[in-house]
Amino acid sequence: MSVFNSKVVVITGGSDGIGKALVDSFLSEGAKVATCGRNYDKLYQLQSQYAGMPLLIHTTDVSKQQECKSFIEAVIKNFGRIDILINNAGISMRALFSDVELDALRKVMDVNFWGSVYCTKYALPAIISSKGSIVSVSSVAGYRGLPGRSGYSASKFALNGWMETLRTELLNTGVNVLWVCPGFTESNIRNAALDSKGQALGETTMDEKAMMSSAECAKHIMDAIRKRKRTIVLTLTGKQTVFLNKFFPFLADKLVRNFFYKKGNLVK
Repeated sequence: MSVFNSKVVVITGGSDGIGKALVDSFLSEGAKVATCGRNYDKLYQLQSQYAGMPLLIHTTDVSKQQECKSFIEAVIKNFGRIDILINNAGISMRALFSDVELDALRKVMDVNFWGSVYCTKYALPAIISSKGSIVSVSSVAGYRGLPGRSGYSASKFALNGWMETLRTELLNTGVNVLWVCPGFTESNIRNAALDSKGQALGETTMDEKAMMSSAECAKHIMDAIRKRKRTIVLTLTGKQTVFLNKFFPFLADKLVRNFFYKKGNLVK
């Protein structure tokens, strides 16, 4: 029997990409799953796919504090407890800082950082009670600033620091705190990335076929939760980037710039 059998797992941003892969995987292992997203139609399709299974959907914009509170309250009302919270909802951006409008940066921070803070704040008493796990899907961009992704990197640096503080504060409670840093992964996050004005770009020039699949990423996350790890960095490129930035930062500057600039233009 899976260790996740009958556990209550909360996953934000579960209608696409890594979030949906996590919903699929946890349900297949017997967990009770609650997920949220902004698009009701996608959530309804997900619920229809798993009709008759213990899946709760909730339309939620995680950048809104009250909506996060309502989501967590709905989970506790329906399932009575929370064992695992996975802060997965996120948004990216692709624009040079010199071009970006500040509202676009705020929007990225509101979703990626504050969305995790809000959901964790309201779920925390239940997780402490169950001695469960708090998980945040961060990024290699939370270890190394990436050109054209200033708001995204800032939000992930903030997320990593906040999670580290939370882990230390909860050290003697039995709660495990884990942050996951995928490298390049097949995900809708790039297609929904914001431009300099805060509008969705809707396209990416990166080769999705060369990236880790969302299903494989979800498998790594579940394994880390099962083993109650502290943090994981995924993909060889991701591990290399973190290593080089820690020990050879000047070289990392050059290599990262070369990767994200082709013929003098920012790769989007």
